[in-house]
Amino acid sequence: MPPVLPDAFGDVLARHGDRVAVTDADGSLGYAELADRARAAAHRLSRYDVRGEPMRVGLYATNSVEYVVGYLATLFAGAVPFLADSAFGPFELSRIAEDCGLDLLIHAPSADVRAVTDETLTDDGEFGYLTVSRVRSYDTSRPRLLDDTEVCRFTSGSTGRPNCIEFSGAAVAAAAANWVRGTGLTAEDRIACFAALSNGLAFNTSLLAAFLPGASLHLSHGLPTASRVVRLLENTAATRLVAFPALYESIVRRSPEEGFATVRTAISSGAPLRESVREEFTRLTGVPIHNYYGVAETGPLTYATDGTGSGLGAPLPGVHLLAEEQGIRVRSESMGSRYLNAPGLFEKRVDGEGYYHTGDQGRLHDGTLHLTGRTSRLVNVGGRKIDPIEIVDVLRTAPGVLDAVAFEAENQHGEPALAAVVAVEPGVGAQDLRAHCAATLAPFKVPGILRLVDRIPANSIGKPSIERLRRLLDAPQAH
Repeated sequence: MPPVLPDAFGDVLARHGDRVAVTDADGSLGYAELADRARAAAHRLSRYDVRGEPMRVGLYATNSVEYVVGYLATLFAGAVPFLADSAFGPFELSRIAEDCGLDLLIHAPSADVRAVTDETLTDDGEFGYLTVSRVRSYDTSRPRLLDDTEVCRFTSGSTGRPNCIEFSGAAVAAAAANWVRGTGLTAEDRIACFAALSNGLAFNTSLLAAFLPGASLHLSHGLPTASRVVRLLENTAATRLVAFPALYESIVRRSPEEGFATVRTAISSGAPLRESVREEFTRLTGVPIHNYYGVAETGPLTYATDGTGSGLGAPLPGVHLLAEEQGIRVRSESMGSRYLNAPGLFEKRVDGEGYYHTGDQGRLHDGTLHLTGRTSRLVNVGGRKIDPIEIVDVLRTAPGVLDAVAFEAENQHGEPALAAVVAVEPGVGAQDLRAHCAATLAPFKVPGILRLVDRIPANSIGKPSIERLRRLLDAPQAH
């Protein structure tokens, strides 16, 4: 079947011509310029095809104009982009490369990709500052992609490996089109995006969705501090701000007096936003925060159009959502197809009616979704889902560790954090364990709260007692 996304992007790039498409701190491209750059890079990628089937190209970089060029070039070359979180470490990246059978990797030249690549490929500047490398061969067999898969993204897996979600081009296009319809995005919008384009928050709201009506997308390099946010908003006269809750909390702590004059809409998702933060942000800036609920496997699901209530809004076009006692079930036009590297797991979460079981609990009140908890064990920290089993497996390999338990807790600011209680032999310190985790895991997976004990407290049937573990967190921080 013919691919959907190359034609969809080709049409909007041609239609909007000289309008500004995407900018970062180093420059900007209009729609026609972006088309020319992406097609030149696609021609270069095509020279590297040695399999005779759609290449699998990993994108492993932070947000930039060049990232967008690389993404479009991959699609225009008839290849499949695999959007890896730039926070992934070498260990996770090597798992992805092996599990998914990547052919090429587009990455920052400073990225540590030695365990994954075996050859840096030459180009004539088509990818800007980014580098294209050939991924080394693995002994394991390469899983077959579905015929209609056009994009792959990742979420934390229940197997301790990032799960690779396959998306059809039709699903990606529907996510963008329904977001435009449901949120009123127009050609006059200028989107300041501080979420990684590999994450669903940005991917679904700020990539194809921005380009469909001819809006402009403004990206930021580096750590998104409150001062950096204000500068980007002022320099671009942004009308929309897209960010995770942690950034809104940072802005509130800074108490800015200027910088938000042109912003009409702020969008938050990925983790719960505290009501006090939402109210204080709006008081300081005059800008309402619109909550958005989405799941990596299903795309964007709800949007709060008024920005004044505490709920997550009503279902977007193309979404059917049921909030029941056993949890939230959804069916959407933007739903993924399966996990490439975890056969059967995705399918187990989809029932006979085609509804995906999200693992969230909630209720619908007057058509607005309110989350009340989780039915699954994944920990949500800053919009990234973390599987505690993966963290425990890594901690147990550290010298002197007897046992470990990882779970979600609150830090001193009342925000969700990853906590671990670790039973250790004498002489093992918290810094040793953090260094051990950091050598293997992405930084966001290193436990923010760590307690060392002689043994893990257990309940009457021998399982770790979560209640007693949480009480241990009130003890002084281990050093």
